Amino acid sequence: MPRHSSAHERRRLTPRQLQIMTLLRDYQNENGYSPTMQEIADHLGVSKVTVFEHVETLIAKGLLRRLPHKARSLELTSHVEFPDEKNTVFPIRGYIAAGRPIEAVEQDETIELLDMFQSRHPTFILKVRGDSMIDDQIRDGDYVICEQRRDARSGETVVALLEGGEATLKRYYREGHKVRLQPANSNYEPIILDRVEIQGVVRGVLRSY
Repeated sequence: MPRHSSAHERRRLTPRQLQIMTLLRDYQNENGYSPTMQEIADHLGVSKVTVFEHVETLIAKGLLRRLPHKARSLELTSHVEFPDEKNTVFPIRGYIAAGRPIEAVEQDETIELLDMFQSRHPTFILKVRGDSMIDDQIRDGDYVICEQRRDARSGETVVALLEGGEATLKRYYREGHKVRLQPANSNYEPIILDRVEIQGVVRGVLRSY
C-alpha cells in the first residue's frame, strides 16, 4: 500500500538546503535584499549549478519563490521554519558527569523537545500528584507526556481509569485473568483488578526546578 508523505516530511531539509535557507534569511536581514545564485555559491564554496539544483528543490517544496526578471529574485515563503528560531530547540553543550568526573567536550548539536516525544498516537500531558511512582523517578509535580492509547504492554507505565472514575499512574501487568497496577514505592500496595480502562501510556517525564 503506498505511503503518502505529510507536508512536514516533504519540506524536511538536507543540511545543505538548510545552509542555503539560513544564508538567504541572514543576508536579507542584513542587506534588505537577497543574494544572487553566484554569491550563495561563493559563500558556500560550491558551484552555481549545485546551488541552482538545491534552489529548484526548495521551490518545489514550497519554501522558496523566485520573482521573474530579477537577479536577486529569491524570497522565503511563509512555510519556512528555522531550527534556531524554535522555542523548543536547545543546544547540547556536551556531557556532564553524575558519577566520576569526565573531560568536558564542547559539542555543536541541538535537541528538539517535540521530536523526542513524537508518536503516531495523539499525545497529552498530565501533572503528577503524589509519590507512588517515585522509585521510577516520577515525582510529585512532574509532568508526564503520554500517548493516547487503549492498550499497553506488560511493564509499561499507564494512565489507568478505575471503576470509581479515578485515574491513577502505575505500571501495568497482565497476570492471567487479572490486571496488576504496580506502584513504584514500597509504601503503596499494588492494585489488583479484573479489568482496567487504559487511557494512555507514558513516553517521557518533564521536571522543572
